[in-house]
Amino acid sequence: MRYADLCGLYDALASTTKRLEKTRALQIFLQTTPKESLRHAIYLCQGTVFASHEKEKIGVADRLILKALSIATGAEESELEKSWKEIGDLGEVARSTIQKKRQSTLFSQPLTIEKVFDNIKRLVTMEGEGSVEKKLSLIAELLTSGSSNEAKYVIRTILGDLRLGVGDGVLRDAITWAFLYPDVPYNTEKNVLDLGEECRKKYDAIIEEVQSAYDILNDFADVAQRLRDRGSEGLRNMPIHVGRPLKVMLFQKADSVADAKKQVGAPCAFEYKYDGFRLQIHKNGDTVALFTRRLEDVTAQFPDIVGVVQRYVTAKQCIIDAEAVGIDPESGKYRAFQEISQRIKRRYNIDEIAQRFPVEIAVFDIIAKDGRDLLTMPFGERRKILETIVPLIPRAMAPSKMFITDNESAAQAFYQSSLDAGNEGVMAKSISAPYKPGSRVGFGVKVKPVMDALDLVIVGGEWGEGKRAGWITSFTVACKDDDTLKEIGRVGTGIKEKSEEGVSFEELTNLLRPHIVGESGRQVTIKPEIIIEVHYEEIQVSPTYASGFALRFPRFVRLRDDKSLDDVSTLSQVQDLYDDQRGRNANIDDASDGLV
Repeated sequence: MRYADLCGLYDALASTTKRLEKTRALQIFLQTTPKESLRHAIYLCQGTVFASHEKEKIGVADRLILKALSIATGAEESELEKSWKEIGDLGEVARSTIQKKRQSTLFSQPLTIEKVFDNIKRLVTMEGEGSVEKKLSLIAELLTSGSSNEAKYVIRTILGDLRLGVGDGVLRDAITWAFLYPDVPYNTEKNVLDLGEECRKKYDAIIEEVQSAYDILNDFADVAQRLRDRGSEGLRNMPIHVGRPLKVMLFQKADSVADAKKQVGAPCAFEYKYDGFRLQIHKNGDTVALFTRRLEDVTAQFPDIVGVVQRYVTAKQCIIDAEAVGIDPESGKYRAFQEISQRIKRRYNIDEIAQRFPVEIAVFDIIAKDGRDLLTMPFGERRKILETIVPLIPRAMAPSKMFITDNESAAQAFYQSSLDAGNEGVMAKSISAPYKPGSRVGFGVKVKPVMDALDLVIVGGEWGEGKRAGWITSFTVACKDDDTLKEIGRVGTGIKEKSEEGVSFEELTNLLRPHIVGESGRQVTIKPEIIIEVHYEEIQVSPTYASGFALRFPRFVRLRDDKSLDDVSTLSQVQDLYDDQRGRNANIDDASDGLV
């Protein structure tokens, strides 16, 4: 299939901000995509050549792109860099440069989706002597073979910055429309689905089925191929593969123990809510794989956990859901998440940092055991199976501390004991509920004593002055609204000037620097990659930010290396928190005083 056809879709997607228009464009494209090109096309529409569950990332540096563009066009690298600084988009630099400097080698043969896909994928596998030159050749080949518009999207794809506003929700709906619901009633003028009540229920059920399939398979290409080949039957009996992560089950927040009981039902299971990071652990014989909640493979970073699982988990094959909690080696007390989070990204001196920051594995659920899928089994029964394969090994591994009761006073006392132990609170879970990957449903809730923090993504910043020159010192943060990001404030407090005191301006700047995609004076635009936890005094209505809200006295708490863009707090969550806050204090001032 011609790559130009895919670029035509990209142009259509980029030309509208309306979700249903994007969905319709994708639907039509997918329906006309040849079967042999479908998988490649779906990955490329996501701006990648890998499925969500694959650990490889494209990861090509900007400088390599500049050099490849210079080779392809004959333009000086210094001139290309100057254009990049002015435009802030290397894809646009490639488009305009190729448009101006067409060499005789340009357009040697039409680009295909398969050629673009294969060349980009090969970039990741090349290592060792001569690999840089080979990568340059692969990129330059695509740039010299394609049109200026194709070159723009090739570069953006390689850099992981496609800029189409297409998230999982749009892609899910487009696949559903293309292969299950091709005649969905859509009013183009009003940009709404014309669905009656009965039709809406049917449509919502179909969308939920497709979402559930994706939450298990973790690959939209797999879902699309199943639907294309088998229709709705393709959604039946989703296979669970040990070694291939699936979405973890997520939980909403309850206001209190009493509220938790009301939502979950009684009796229910109360568990300690540990201040660690989520781990999905896959064991297949002696082979162990570890995945974060954002599905990153961190097996290499935690050889100590691998050894514990190999030694103590008695099942030959299983998938278990757990929390890795920091333990002080001297006192045996729990450590805060921020102290151990640095282990997630560590690539060197892993054994040394494992000794400094040991962890204990609190296992709280099981998804599969010895070839048996346990997703539909009630939690109470899953827990019993879990306890037969996970022993209590102090400072190494144990089933999470749990208490089943219908007595509110007893539950409150358990909640307090968790707080006294240094935990965040408790989880309350229905003992009859299945495991529902990816969903925030009424199967369980979390109870914490403080107002919910927000997990926000950094989308911009400002270079500091004086003694903070060279650092980004004010960070623009955004929440998620469907498939877009909307700014909600600027954060500048809570970050340290010295690294020994905590996360410093220098550390955060170094993390963000590779993701800077544009600069104007002291202002920088940042590709949304780095997620931080933010506390605040209150939420206010504000016309200043696209979200319609602003945070009063926002404060950086910690990096959330364990979370992805899918986990960023949503605008609806912000609205709920604002409404709850208004209920607690009807006299909250909506002025923008105190914003940082």
